[in-house]
Amino acid sequence: MKKSGNADLALMGGTIPSWLFARMKQLALPMVEAIVLQNGKEDFLARLSNPFWFQSFASVIGMDWNSSGATTAVMSALKQTINPVSKELGLYVCGGKGKESLKTPQELVEVGNKTGLNGNDLSRASKLSAKVDNTAVQDGFNLYLHSFIISDEGHWSVIQQGMHTKTKRARRYHWHSENIQSFVEEPHTAICGLNEETIINLVDKRARPTQQSILDIAKEQPDKILKELPHLLVPSYCDVKAKDIDIKRLGSILWLAQEAQTTKFEDLLLLKGLGPRTLQSLTLVSEVINGTPSRFRDPARFSFAHGAKNAKPFPIPLEVYDETITTLKSAVEIAKINRTDKLRAIEKLSKLAQLAEANFEPSQNFDAIVKKENKDSHKYGGRSLHGFSKAINNQLNLFDSGE
Repeated sequence: MKKSGNADLALMGGTIPSWLFARMKQLALPMVEAIVLQNGKEDFLARLSNPFWFQSFASVIGMDWNSSGATTAVMSALKQTINPVSKELGLYVCGGKGKESLKTPQELVEVGNKTGLNGNDLSRASKLSAKVDNTAVQDGFNLYLHSFIISDEGHWSVIQQGMHTKTKRARRYHWHSENIQSFVEEPHTAICGLNEETIINLVDKRARPTQQSILDIAKEQPDKILKELPHLLVPSYCDVKAKDIDIKRLGSILWLAQEAQTTKFEDLLLLKGLGPRTLQSLTLVSEVINGTPSRFRDPARFSFAHGAKNAKPFPIPLEVYDETITTLKSAVEIAKINRTDKLRAIEKLSKLAQLAEANFEPSQNFDAIVKKENKDSHKYGGRSLHGFSKAINNQLNLFDSGE
């Protein structure tokens, strides 16, 4: 993959409730397994190096789509779910947030001992990537998260994130071993962040070690230094708005999920019995597993799979979330014994939605879709940080506290 773009993330506090994080881990693993089964380990590492895909993945598993916390949550969930099955999956996740990041080099040495890879070289790559983003690229962001994901074939991706204390923003950096020829000459797959001030970038090609080059780059404007990177400017408001969504793409998924439509497609017979709301979620999950890079330009759309913990755009529909997990886990387990029909049916969901999208004219506007999701939330065990969803007099759901 080539340079994928920039995204600026708002620093948002708060923790992830245990009832949500447990589900995030349960859904993340079969999604990774499905990608590896269908496309291989390298495809998963390439997807991780795409900041748009990364944000979409975070959204579909229930994180607030525009929060910096999505990075920490995704990498923590992946580490806790992948590492127990690393030998089978061929993937290892090292590092993490804060003190965990300091353990990365030693963890990579241990991976080398298990796989036969050169752990010292991997450790050096980890240290260099962190050094480049913390020192060589002086953009005002100090690293606080460093995760290194390695395959048993020696391919890897690095996800690391820095904090800008003055602006209260975060910037995420993506690396991918496929593209790296040198650690000191434009090594990044992408740097995610809004360019707010002058950046001193000593790994730009123009920074070959001459004093004049260094002085020139120090004077450059950020948009010149980071040229050719499309921008995903993630807003700081705690909500999902119409402008964040491709309504035609979302609308085609809602249309396909209608029970009257799914019965028309022979390919979906293996998914018979799933309700329309679960098919909606499963179609969005399918797209994250199977979609091409151009499909992730609006990461907020994927929050319409399972909502978000802050109830924006709507509370987490626990019953739907659990049914999605069960369906995907079952499909992956069956695929492991060379029966891929059910996994292919799930893959077909996203393809059918894309076909429908070509001539689709949305009949519902964004506000109507969000209103319906909130009104029906109690039917699906809706829950957020505010408590459980509760229907009162057929009005929009209020919240009832509960553990």
